[in-house]
Amino acid sequence: MKTWTKMLCAAALALLLPTLPTLVDTAALAAELKVGSTMDLSGPTSSVGQPYAKGIRDCVAWLNANGGVAGNTITLVEVDDAYNVQQGMAAYKRFVAQEKVVAVQGFGTAIVEALVKFAAKDQIPFFSASYSAHLADPASAPYNFFIAADYSTQLRAALKYFKDQWKEARAPKLAFTYPDAPYGLVPIAAGKQFAKELGFEVVGDETVDLKAIDATTQLLSLQKKAPDYTWIGGTTPSAAVMMKDAQKVGVKTTFFTNIWGSDENIFKLAGPAAEGGYSLQAAAVYGQDVPGMKVIQEVTKGEPQMTHYVRGFTSMLVLAEGIKKAAAKGKVDGQSIKEALETLRDFDPMGLTPAISYFPDDHRPSMAVFLYKMTGGKLVFAAKQELPRDKAWLGK
Repeated sequence: MKTWTKMLCAAALALLLPTLPTLVDTAALAAELKVGSTMDLSGPTSSVGQPYAKGIRDCVAWLNANGGVAGNTITLVEVDDAYNVQQGMAAYKRFVAQEKVVAVQGFGTAIVEALVKFAAKDQIPFFSASYSAHLADPASAPYNFFIAADYSTQLRAALKYFKDQWKEARAPKLAFTYPDAPYGLVPIAAGKQFAKELGFEVVGDETVDLKAIDATTQLLSLQKKAPDYTWIGGTTPSAAVMMKDAQKVGVKTTFFTNIWGSDENIFKLAGPAAEGGYSLQAAAVYGQDVPGMKVIQEVTKGEPQMTHYVRGFTSMLVLAEGIKKAAAKGKVDGQSIKEALETLRDFDPMGLTPAISYFPDDHRPSMAVFLYKMTGGKLVFAAKQELPRDKAWLGK
């Protein structure tokens, strides 16, 4: 009778999810695997940390509800680090010493930078939401992984897209604005070099603090240089300040932002001033027609989520695939999960992000970037721009 019940459950699951790839083993759960999650739930980046953490949390619940991962149930041990390095360090130490986690889902740049060497020493795969290029280089961060194109690749991809669209005989003019902090500074050298190679004329370089409430001075400076395109390397609130002040002083430029520089909240903060800008992303927006969106809409009961949520969900899907592959070889621990992840080739996380590949000497997940245009109060898909996996760009 029990066998018959199991067969009926398996058949029902197959009917419910006919278009989705097999991510889990639907056999009875055999063991518990713990995954740590250190997130900014109450600190300065909590507006994006909360949806990202919820995506991870919901994915774990979905995986467990559908058979776990390779016969194991996943237990998520979540800690609010408030974007504080010391709190993040304390959480990580607890994960390793007390909880015996097999992997960690992490968040902000400062904390990831502080933990990357410990993750390598402890052989704990660390999935970060910091996409600094050097964190994709196994030579310096052997246990670090992420699921979005790195910040430098995002910037290069956008420049390639704009140059391909450019129709005038003169060179397009380009300006850079960014906070004077590691997160903002990381991709600038790469962007300027690639812009030069493509034939852009770089005409401006301004710093705008992440907590800026006014950028009039910087915008007046840019106004004199008349950039056709202006990079914003901050976060959504500071990007909104830039856009509104540009409208106020009459700067005519096409703004484009990195993955944290604009999201669904840009329209609430910037209003009509956001119109025509571009948001660089690595995941589908809520409701987009991709197979995995059916799962997310079911899990969230149709309540719209930010694109950061989708990336959090995907980050956990990819880690689950690594666990699954490690289990197939007979052992699930940090080292075996790392080695399994490094065999991923064009893994499709249900269309939620571009296909993901990791290599032992290159942890860049993808060289593809989604460009969304800010149109009519929505992020509207404009293009997928993919670059070659140039070894010269690894870590830069």
